[in-house]
Amino acid sequence: MKDYDIVLGARGEDRLTAVDYINGTIKEFTEFHGDRYFGDDGAVIAGIGMLKDMPVTVIGIEKGKNTEDRIAHNFGSAHPEGYRKALRLMKQAEKFHRPVICFVDTAGAFCGVDAEERGQGRAIAENLYEMSDLKTPILSVVIGEGGSGGALALSHSDRIWMLEDAYFSVVSPESCANILWKSTEKADVVADALFLTSEKLYKLGLIDKICKKDDVAGLAEDIYSELKRLCEEDEDTLIDERYQKFRNIGY
Repeated sequence: MKDYDIVLGARGEDRLTAVDYINGTIKEFTEFHGDRYFGDDGAVIAGIGMLKDMPVTVIGIEKGKNTEDRIAHNFGSAHPEGYRKALRLMKQAEKFHRPVICFVDTAGAFCGVDAEERGQGRAIAENLYEMSDLKTPILSVVIGEGGSGGALALSHSDRIWMLEDAYFSVVSPESCANILWKSTEKADVVADALFLTSEKLYKLGLIDKICKKDDVAGLAEDIYSELKRLCEEDEDTLIDERYQKFRNIGY
């Protein structure tokens, strides 16, 4: 399978979405709304619940299941209030010593004028800054598309996992091809060069684990085991290892 086929598959209408993974892994999930600044964002679902016997904070970027649902969730492209809501829940998790789980599935943050007026770039940057030394474990799973800063804003984590048929990239193949050749016709060529598949990213050390697709129960067990290990580390060690993880990329 070509890399571009994986990209197209990651956008498939029949894929499990963040809601499926939250419902399949978390018991007693209670959703929270709003960023306490501007409003709520349907693209980001965030709340608390139980992963087996472990209280956790869960954040997911939701695309929706049908046309009406996708419009309500803005097709998985978050506004700045979505990222601020996510950060609000992360800081709450830090206060109550709950680990954070992020399910990432977005083509990218919403790039409309209103989002820029409300501080889209700053909202993403603040997430990266705050997640760098968040005093509680963070585990992110790319379950479909992992596009640009919109995905990175929920992926600056102790562990970054990907489904075997997902992709994670600084730019979509179409956008990259359009930048280089003013056309999307060579998107398939660009996809190979971007090293955006789970297999290639794992070899580069940019992700930590490749997960089987649609195995929600198995993923829940793996997340639980990994978070248990991370919760045993003291805060200083956790933050230092997170720093070293990203500092050593490319070496």
